[in-house]
Amino acid sequence: MNLLSSIFGAGVRARNGLYDGGIVRARKLQGAVISVGNLSVGGSGKTPFVLLLGELLKACGLAFDILSRGYGRKNRGVVRVDPAGSSRDFGDEPLLLARRLGAPVIVGEDRYEAGRFAEKSFGPQLHLLDDGFQHRALARDFDIVMVTPEDARDRLLPAGRLREPLNSLSRADAIVLTSGASPESFPLQGKLVWRVRRGITLTNVPARPIVFCGIARPQNFLLQLRTAGIEPVAQALYRDHHAYTERDIQDLLKLRQQSEAEGFVTTEKDAINLGGFLNALQPMAVIPVKMELLDAANAVDTMMRMIAERRAKA
Repeated sequence: MNLLSSIFGAGVRARNGLYDGGIVRARKLQGAVISVGNLSVGGSGKTPFVLLLGELLKACGLAFDILSRGYGRKNRGVVRVDPAGSSRDFGDEPLLLARRLGAPVIVGEDRYEAGRFAEKSFGPQLHLLDDGFQHRALARDFDIVMVTPEDARDRLLPAGRLREPLNSLSRADAIVLTSGASPESFPLQGKLVWRVRRGITLTNVPARPIVFCGIARPQNFLLQLRTAGIEPVAQALYRDHHAYTERDIQDLLKLRQQSEAEGFVTTEKDAINLGGFLNALQPMAVIPVKMELLDAANAVDTMMRMIAERRAKA
């Protein structure tokens, strides 16, 4: 193993050991906490899954809020996301969640304080902890971890993309197999195993489009488009959470002219990060990623039953 990855892994084991051994205790909120997280850096579908889970909870009549770090925002402290705001104020994914779900989204570096803010504002309702698997400072009642096929053969940071080794899945309650991940590749004994299907919704896609995006695994998005019959004449790929500038817009317009494209295609997250530049790139199709949980009713019922049983014993 890479020396730096070995050092990183030792740090992860030491930190987890402090929590597992009760030397450091996680702080508890009044409301139940459901964490959605992963093992790797970006690209496992956490945000689409939080959107899906939020829709399922709404269909069950359950009130909830979302607690997020607010990655990429320029300010600090605990604040509620204003759906009319910008990604620079709240982060692109929290803003997307707030707009799509209509539920309160609270961002803060300290997710416990974000939860306290939520409970003072809305009462001790259900909390969805976004990207929470490594945030062990906040106690949770149910841990959902999403895995990809790449996770099974990846290495720890910085040599690879893994934030934790595969054996950390022992802390999970439900493991979500995404992108065709094989159950034989992961330690799943005693865990709930959920499967999801990912797709895209195509509407008003321009002919001969330029595809551009700043997401963690852009090749997956490109593959989905090509599978749906959309073949771009050109593409522009940026880093995940890319904040678009005037120069980027000029470059994209120049690329459109050079390639004789008739419009643009991008993701919902990129549309949020475009902000006021959105209208400069018309016509443009903004493609939402959709996720479907197989046997969703049984999965949600099982999760809520396990949470109720655990809280009754606490």
